Amino acid sequence: MRCEVCGRKIRSEPICAVIEGAKLTVCAECSKHGRVIMTEETAIPQPSVTKSNVHIPVIMKKPPATQVQLSQELVEGYANKIRSAREKHGFSHEDLGKKINEKASLLRHVETGKVAPTNHLAGKLEHILRIKLLVPIEDEKVTAPMPKASNPGLTLGDLIDMGKKNREVSAKRK
Repeated sequence: MRCEVCGRKIRSEPICAVIEGAKLTVCAECSKHGRVIMTEETAIPQPSVTKSNVHIPVIMKKPPATQVQLSQELVEGYANKIRSAREKHGFSHEDLGKKINEKASLLRHVETGKVAPTNHLAGKLEHILRIKLLVPIEDEKVTAPMPKASNPGLTLGDLIDMGKKNREVSAKRK
């Protein structure tokens, strides 16, 4: 039989002990790490409440979910911009990769447009190549404004009826 703590073969009588809340069969040397259980206690365990064996569960709080606010986006044609700046500075993919601590294969994929760089990578490339890759996100502008409803209870059916009336009026004018 082997000790469940140290793994050595138990040469003497195996000892049953509670170590950190687990009931284990251990050797005499490892039994000092826990509380030895007598044979009578194994049938009916009677836990005594003392400071040494009171188990207080530790509640681990999850860190709050980080909310990413996107405030910047990649410029269009970032791949060509990176390639031309790299060639202008005379860097190979390997040289540039060593300077910014990234793999050359990743840089090749970014230059071909297969992979979009993360904001972190784009920041490194901007710094070393002295180019602008991240620009603030512009709000999309709506070209056709929605008609203002004079009545808050306006429905789609009302809009269709209004469209039919407008067509009838324009047909009468012709």
